[in-house]
Amino acid sequence: MIIASLLDTDLYKFTMMQVVLHQFPGAQVEYRFKCRNAGAAGIGDLAPYVREIRQEIRLLCSLQFQDAELAYLRAMRFIKSDFIDFLGLFRLNEKYVSVKALPSGEIEVVIEGPWLHTILFEIPVLAIINEVYFRNTQKLADVTEGRKRLDTKIGQLQANGLAELKIADYGTRRRFGKAWHEEVLRALSARLGTGVTSQFAGTSNVLFAMKLGLTPLGTMAHEYLQACQALGPRLRDSQVFGFESWAKEYRGDLGIALSDVYGMSAFLRDFDMYFCKLFDGARHDSGDPFEWGERMLAHYAKNRVDPKTKTLIFSDGLTVPRTIELYSQFKGRCQLAFGIGTNLTNDLGYEPLQIVIKMVRCNGQPVAKLSDTPSKNMCDDEKYLAYLRQVFDIASSG
Repeated sequence: MIIASLLDTDLYKFTMMQVVLHQFPGAQVEYRFKCRNAGAAGIGDLAPYVREIRQEIRLLCSLQFQDAELAYLRAMRFIKSDFIDFLGLFRLNEKYVSVKALPSGEIEVVIEGPWLHTILFEIPVLAIINEVYFRNTQKLADVTEGRKRLDTKIGQLQANGLAELKIADYGTRRRFGKAWHEEVLRALSARLGTGVTSQFAGTSNVLFAMKLGLTPLGTMAHEYLQACQALGPRLRDSQVFGFESWAKEYRGDLGIALSDVYGMSAFLRDFDMYFCKLFDGARHDSGDPFEWGERMLAHYAKNRVDPKTKTLIFSDGLTVPRTIELYSQFKGRCQLAFGIGTNLTNDLGYEPLQIVIKMVRCNGQPVAKLSDTPSKNMCDDEKYLAYLRQVFDIASSG
């Protein structure tokens, strides 16, 4: 059984789910799966494993939150008691998920149903697909090579002048496997520390945060702001509506805004002085991170906000060397955080699967993001994408 706890997911799923419960309980959504490296020398050919994936999803849907897990969530200052009461009754329902093999060797995964009852599928389903794939294709995993690579990364982080550089684990969805994920976290916490002055800030994975005494990290994901395209009063105001709805729920807590649903220029147009002051910072997830950071700092200064009081989080395909480069450019100019995913939890010498599950519809209408990295866009409705670009004044190149 790959997923043995409903806490084996990212914190931002719970923070978004609480907003859904309180503000959008009737929203209906559809998510779809995509493997970005499918067809490359057989990598990503998942069709042979459909039966195994379905069986693991069936086991996932048998889980309920345990009392100790609910108590752990309840202790978080931003989690409300009625949400815990709801989770106490919650189970994932297999009827909302479809997994099919395609003639191409790829698979089709569709998650469709009430947002409140489907939001927790994404991360564990991706983790299941990864682990099923790798345990079939790498029956004797080269853990020695993985440990060697991890040792190199930790050594790079421990170099002189990097004592204040903090990294976090964001790698649940694309991990090689659950056991390797835990080993990586134990190594990082043992060698980089877990206290306030340590270099290991924590993990997005709630189960391992609870189990290993780490700090759970996360705020919002793209699906939240995408859904607001269908849930807000009008499309042009959907990003502002999303940020205001978030602030209404959390009253200044969890104040990291995601910046790349409509591209950086559209984000900055909406992220005015009010949001600059209200939110603690912003997260980068596509486009050139160095350019993004400079634009954010300039934007704060323009809005009479001291950048040193704000946090920039970098989380797009990071490696340790790239993290060190970013730290060197921005240290002392703002607060910094770095979320490393695949390169931490799936670096044993095999090509990792570049897999995602993205929301594509909400309340019957298309939703999309217009990423600063065009390959990250995922919407097959070209008319809607064109309309979105027009409404947010975005060049068609993405």
